[in-house]
Amino acid sequence: MSEQTLPSQPGPILQVAGLNKRFGNHQAVADLSLTVTRGEIFGFLGPNGAGKTTTIRMLAGLLKPDSGSIVINGHDLAIFPTLCKQDTGYIPDRPFLYEKLTGQEFLQFMAGLYHLPAADFLSTVPRLLGLFDLNDWQDHLIESYSHGMRQKLIITAAFMLTPPLIVVDEPMVGLDPKSARLVKELFKQHAAAGRTIFLSTHSLEVAEELCHRIGIILGGRLHALGDMAELRARAGGRDGDLEDIFLELTGSHELQAVIEALRSSPAAD
Repeated sequence: MSEQTLPSQPGPILQVAGLNKRFGNHQAVADLSLTVTRGEIFGFLGPNGAGKTTTIRMLAGLLKPDSGSIVINGHDLAIFPTLCKQDTGYIPDRPFLYEKLTGQEFLQFMAGLYHLPAADFLSTVPRLLGLFDLNDWQDHLIESYSHGMRQKLIITAAFMLTPPLIVVDEPMVGLDPKSARLVKELFKQHAAAGRTIFLSTHSLEVAEELCHRIGIILGGRLHALGDMAELRARAGGRDGDLEDIFLELTGSHELQAVIEALRSSPAAD
């Protein structure tokens, strides 16, 4: 049986085991293991340089791990890369798009790559373009798009394919409030349909609102994992929102003392 005809497997949508990635002397990701279930919005948080983007690029098949395994929809990414990529939508924080294509041409190109039936394309794309106010821009070259419009176009491409897993890196960057709200609703609908969102963001409010579980990475290692109740317990029963818990778990609790010191100091001339 070829890679293209292998059926999807039951079980978790994503399993990461013993993942490692080093750049020179820097260990970007160290022995990372986690499991993400179907129908889940999973938050992946951490401070700058913690290893989030490196992990996401490995999940998307853009970066090869030094060791460890990534299993997507029952298939090992190292053995069945085409199947895994077909099952994974990727929304980066800075999307690369072919600027000499129009928005419509780019979507048609992506649909062809993923073998999306023409009927599905015609029923899905106009609705998504309408949601994001891109109908009047679909025949314009992408080089004329703003950053926010490019972000909306790549989000449209990911959701038109309805993959079982969408990996997202900072989805709200450049989006206006209306579009950000729409994206959150699309995430919720995707999960409600039994599909999965793997979400990396610095917006802790967005993570707290959307995510069923959250993993916190620190120094390339998974530092904490669980729902809000479990993370509160890990933080010593600390009350408060996800921001308070995150700062406590990442060793940034001294920030409050710094803020109080700034507030009590005289203003600079």
